[in-house]
Amino acid sequence: MSIDISPAVARRFVLGKQGLWPGRRWQGPEGVVAAMRAVEHLQLDPLVVMARAQDLILHSRVLDYRPDGWLAPTYEARGFFDWGGWLALRPMEELPHWRLIMRREAGGSYWRGQAADHAEAIQEMRDILTERGTVSNRDFAMPDRKRTDHYRGRKDSALALYYLWRTGEVMTHHRERFERVYALTDAVAPPELVRESDEQAAEDFLLRKQVAFYGLAGLRTADPVLRPVPLPELAAWRRDRLDAGDLLSVSVEGWRHPVFALAEDLPLLRDLAAGRVPAAWQPLEADTYQEAVFLSPLDVVSARGRAKQLFDFDYVWEVYKPLEQRRWGYYTLPILWGDRLVGRFDGKLDRPANTLRILGFWLEDPATGKDPDFAAALGRGMARYLRFLGAARLDAAAIRPVALRRAVVGACRG
Repeated sequence: MSIDISPAVARRFVLGKQGLWPGRRWQGPEGVVAAMRAVEHLQLDPLVVMARAQDLILHSRVLDYRPDGWLAPTYEARGFFDWGGWLALRPMEELPHWRLIMRREAGGSYWRGQAADHAEAIQEMRDILTERGTVSNRDFAMPDRKRTDHYRGRKDSALALYYLWRTGEVMTHHRERFERVYALTDAVAPPELVRESDEQAAEDFLLRKQVAFYGLAGLRTADPVLRPVPLPELAAWRRDRLDAGDLLSVSVEGWRHPVFALAEDLPLLRDLAAGRVPAAWQPLEADTYQEAVFLSPLDVVSARGRAKQLFDFDYVWEVYKPLEQRRWGYYTLPILWGDRLVGRFDGKLDRPANTLRILGFWLEDPATGKDPDFAAALGRGMARYLRFLGAARLDAAAIRPVALRRAVVGACRG
């Protein structure tokens, strides 16, 4: 099966599949769970400048979301689990598929080397977990441990716990100040899920999940973000799924290569091509034209070069760049208005002053800043953002033009 679509339909489809367009359609604790499932992989990051990346992802999708709202459905309800070098949350019922990948990692040369280098500490951590139930790396003082020179930790206990987690022997029981507290897998996951899926079933599931995550997936190169698959294997899977009618080939006007979507999403694409908003996507309140939305630096719709393809918008997360190499700022967020990325702002939450400070503000087209509809949308979005952060004040001196700044400040005060 195949379909030809416009770039606008491609944008709206990818945004809509991720719950970002035409507006927030989830609310409350059930809405948080629905959003976490819809994004497929909720990437976690410890850095807090305004809010953590995962909280920004959920704020942009869930009407009344508050920071750390993902913790309860994950570690209390056990609805999700975290795992991977590319750290993300996935639904708990997927665990058997991922346990196959964990075993494969354990059998690789790198992890076999880690097991040999830290065998004593690894066995020690197994014994302590069996005795205590839960363990954090903070439980072990540096003077009592063998020092290591590794980016995953400076203590052999840290590397041993991380090894056990990556290879599936332990899971995250809960988190304290974002740091993992570990427990043996049998103490976290339901017993019926502590198993491995059939290899073919797991491979098929994980590749389908990759397509669902991107919405429109290239499937031409091994994905460095998720789980690399040998190119011949990827090409064979793509051909088989196309022949079976499970995968849809999508040609986007102006794009060099076709992309692929799940065949079950064909009705959504047809609705969008006909100018209709799918019924399941109707927003609960304002749409993104009425209220601008600020995207997380790790949002799949705009991170890692996708902003250029989907929105003709240059975006690079510059948090790890030296100051002199930054074009925009340390923690710059794209601004979604309607179905386009129209600008960005760099901000920081000044916690002692309880103030969100806008450190830099840039629009792609200066004319956008004079549009009263955009001013109203930006003000409404910024007011919601302040409530989400729990900030009492906004320092908007960096917003230009002046009339736009006044409109935003006025909306936040109102």
